[in-house]
Amino acid sequence: MQAAICSAAYFLAAARGLPQGVATYYTADFLPGVFLWFAASSGFVFVHMMLWTNRQGLRKPLYYLVAAFLTAIPPFGIMGWAHPLTSAGVLFPGWGWFGLGATATGLAVMTTRFRPVAAIAILGFWLWSAAQWTAPNVPASVRSVDLQFGSSLGRVSSLDRQQELVAAAHRQIRAPVVVLPESAIGFWTPTIERFWQRQLVDRTSSVIAGASAVNNDGYDNVLVRIDGTTSEILYRQRMPVPGSMWQPWRPLIGEAGGAGAHFFANPVVAVGELKIAPLICYEQLLVWPVLQSMMHEPDLIVAVGNGWWTAGTSIIEIQKASAGAWARLFDKPIVFSFNT
Repeated sequence: MQAAICSAAYFLAAARGLPQGVATYYTADFLPGVFLWFAASSGFVFVHMMLWTNRQGLRKPLYYLVAAFLTAIPPFGIMGWAHPLTSAGVLFPGWGWFGLGATATGLAVMTTRFRPVAAIAILGFWLWSAAQWTAPNVPASVRSVDLQFGSSLGRVSSLDRQQELVAAAHRQIRAPVVVLPESAIGFWTPTIERFWQRQLVDRTSSVIAGASAVNNDGYDNVLVRIDGTTSEILYRQRMPVPGSMWQPWRPLIGEAGGAGAHFFANPVVAVGELKIAPLICYEQLLVWPVLQSMMHEPDLIVAVGNGWWTAGTSIIEIQKASAGAWARLFDKPIVFSFNT
């Protein structure tokens, strides 16, 4: 019961912006948001409650490490934010996999009678990291665009909207690669494809933008790459938002719809000579998508989102802090592109 209360307090505090975000997204009252708030934390709480033990010795830290592992990967890793291992990027910037191991070791020791020593060591590394902090260098070859189109982004597909997006991209066109937010283009169709290619025909840049690719079973939340001569679906989201986007129960009741989840597909993509690790929105809050991408040694992390529904909450800040921590841990530059 103590483990359940402590873990619930931690994960509910981390996801405190969810009720307001859900109410805004669905134009509803707070009650559905509160339900989803508790549901999103229930998996993490269940794992910690079941694996916690008061027995001394190696069993307690080993059980904690098992809980950390289970909550970092599917199925439990699909739900929940602010995994404690995310702190590795704050404590051990640039240490990569060794920093991840050091963080896991420190958290495990915190469950033993040596917790004062572990706490002092973690505090020391945190202070050292804060004193040495520098902003990550972003390569000059990549530029991002932040938009303020609110809930209309991805839902309004008029010619005027596409021209606005092209103009926003052209303002950064001096860079070989320009990044636009999640859902920027809307539905990816042959008409939209040809329009963008014509707008970029005299340019040497490529545009990476969020879109929705419809298929027989629903749609994929994707990033597309477009230049003056070619275009392609560059990345299919590995983990859309459960419930609002990913609805795995639909096939069970004979219905189509919802976003596809490509769990372990396309961890990195190539754009020219750059190897990019894409993270779309919800993926920035999870552990396994970014760790899977880091196994392929990308040159850059590209984190995009469409966060109009998070107004008045800390959700976007949490997303950026989480993705930024992983970038610091593995010493990778990161580019953000968000719509608000």
